Amino acid sequence: MSLELRLILFTAVVLSFGLLAEPAMAAEQVYQSGHQPLELWDNDARANMPQWVQVWLAFMMSTFFVGVFFVRRHVEARWVVGGFVAMMVVTVATGRVFGLLPLSGLFSLVHLICWSPALYLLLTRRPFMQGRSAYAIWSAVITGCIIFSFIFDIPDALIYLDHMFGIGLIS
Repeated sequence: MSLELRLILFTAVVLSFGLLAEPAMAAEQVYQSGHQPLELWDNDARANMPQWVQVWLAFMMSTFFVGVFFVRRHVEARWVVGGFVAMMVVTVATGRVFGLLPLSGLFSLVHLICWSPALYLLLTRRPFMQGRSAYAIWSAVITGCIIFSFIFDIPDALIYLDHMFGIGLIS
């Protein structure tokens, strides 16, 4: 395993420990259902999200799923699909195992932790610039999907962390 990949994994593990910290003051607060960083991401939030977000999530989920067809021959696809599976596992663990509230900002943080290694590989190796194949097209689309998602996830994760650690700079 290369030094770059070891650094990525180390960073992901360190950031993951941040998921386990939930100050008492944040746990006592009453949260509303919704898709903003400090709102509960529950069935009501999912049912009431804007139509364009529903379409985006369906497109993004299907794009991640298509990566399964490339896993056998492409390391970047393994990281993309592995990051997606890790995101699902961490999402379940944060609530069921660690008892964290399902705030939208928490899910943004999980996206950043689990998908960053794949995005790093996609941007450094640039398989989307190596000819016109189904894999090159998929790698371009998934790279765009992750970057677009991060446009929303980065600020939401920062707001969430600021709130949960009681820093008070953003929220």
